[in-house]
Amino acid sequence: MIERSLVLMKPDAVQRGIVGEILARFERASLKIVGAKLLQVTDEIADRHYPSTTEWLEKVGRNTIVDCEKYGIDLMESIGATDPLEIGKLVKQWNKNFLTLGPVLAVVFEGVHAVERIRSLVGPTVPVLAPAGTIRGDFSLDSAIAANRRGRAIYNLIHASGTVEEAKQEIELWFKKDELIDYKVTHEDIIYAKELEGIL
Repeated sequence: MIERSLVLMKPDAVQRGIVGEILARFERASLKIVGAKLLQVTDEIADRHYPSTTEWLEKVGRNTIVDCEKYGIDLMESIGATDPLEIGKLVKQWNKNFLTLGPVLAVVFEGVHAVERIRSLVGPTVPVLAPAGTIRGDFSLDSAIAANRRGRAIYNLIHASGTVEEAKQEIELWFKKDELIDYKVTHEDIIYAKELEGIL
C-alpha cells in the first residue's frame, strides 16, 4: 500500500521556475518527499533512464507514427524514417538530449498508492491529451507534432514512474540508499494508526 515513486522535474520545469508549484501539488496530495536533489544529468544516466528494449522502442515509434498520421505529417519529411524501431531509437535520443539540456530536480515521493496517484496528478505524456487540473494540462506548452517537426523530445515538464517495479529500478538509478530519508509527517499517526489497519 505504501509505495515510493520517482519524479523528475525536467529542464523545462526548472528553467520556467515552476518547480515549487509542481511540488506543492504532490505535497497537497499527502505525498511525502523522502529524497530530492538538483543535478545536471549525464549522458550515461539519461541512457539508462530510458529503456533500450525492442519492445519499448517499437511502442514509442508506433505512437509517433500514429501522431504523425493523425495530423497529416509526412514521416520521411519530418522524422526521416518510417520503421517503428528506427523512430523509437530517434525518440530515445531526443529524450536523452532533452534530459541533459539543463538542471533536473529528481524527487522520490512516498505515500499510499504513490505510483498511481502521481501519474494521475501528472496527466498523460502528450500535453494536448492532459486534462485541466493535471500538471501537464495546466502548465505544458508543447505538442508532439511541434516536437516531431523539430526533431526533439516533447517538452512535457515531468517524468513519473509508470509502475511500482519501474519506480524501484528508477529510484536505484537516481539515488543512493543513504540519500533517502525515513521519517514521519504529522498526518501519518492519524491515517496509518494501528486501529485503522485493513480499512484503507
